[in-house]
Amino acid sequence: MNNLLNLPRKRTLSLANPVIMGILNVTPDSFSDGGKFIDPDIALQRALQLLDDGAQIIDIGGESTRPGAPDVSLEDELARVIPAIKAIRENSDCVISIDTSKAQVMHQAILAGADIVNDVRALQESDALNVVAQFPDVAVCLMHMQGQPRSMQAAPHYDDLFTDIKQFFSQRIAACKTAGIKQTQLILDPGFGFGKTLSHNYQLLAQFNDFTQFGLPLLAGLSRKSMIGNLLNRNTNERLAGSLAGALIAAQNGAHIIRVHDVKETADVLNVLQACKQGVL
Repeated sequence: MNNLLNLPRKRTLSLANPVIMGILNVTPDSFSDGGKFIDPDIALQRALQLLDDGAQIIDIGGESTRPGAPDVSLEDELARVIPAIKAIRENSDCVISIDTSKAQVMHQAILAGADIVNDVRALQESDALNVVAQFPDVAVCLMHMQGQPRSMQAAPHYDDLFTDIKQFFSQRIAACKTAGIKQTQLILDPGFGFGKTLSHNYQLLAQFNDFTQFGLPLLAGLSRKSMIGNLLNRNTNERLAGSLAGALIAAQNGAHIIRVHDVKETADVLNVLQACKQGVL
């Protein structure tokens, strides 16, 4: 795998070691931090803090994808994310990711300064493939999800968990190529918690490196999710230790990008891991 991710403005992101994607939800209803960062000025300060804590990517989302979450209109999503992206871009040259499935949000976000499209629906919505294909330097993360956010946790079932997800990835990679999106633009995310049982999630974590066969960067996003809470019987604000354990295991098992809420603590974990790999005393 090429360890350099080419991005707009002739920048690159090294993935030789795992990097942290800091979560910035500009939503009123996200499962963990909804309502905290809707104001663009507050979102900017949060982004700068995440960067100072060790994030290399800021992932901005304007629509909650928690199970049962209501749909958000195009107008509302744009009103949430575009001012935040512009504020961050005006104050930082950091890597910005837009967490959306809507083609028009992708387009406007990229024009405002986003470098990565992070799509839980893997560019399956109308015109999404065409939009990304217009920007050959923008990276895109294709996530696997069984079903839709409102119903994805209603008894998810797979004939074979890993085979089904790999077939999905193969199909989406082919669709991207057909649309004119280069394979070097792609990142894969198996989608912890998106149409998976508790057992499915931990199978994915334990065998995360199975997805390295695609030769593409891998993203792991399990921070504070129910796979932590349900296993440990912990409320959302009590899931730090479990999230850090998950981040460490994902990094050891081949994840290149770790998407988290708790950036500073995750950075400490990854720094200890890297010191062990390098033999730094």
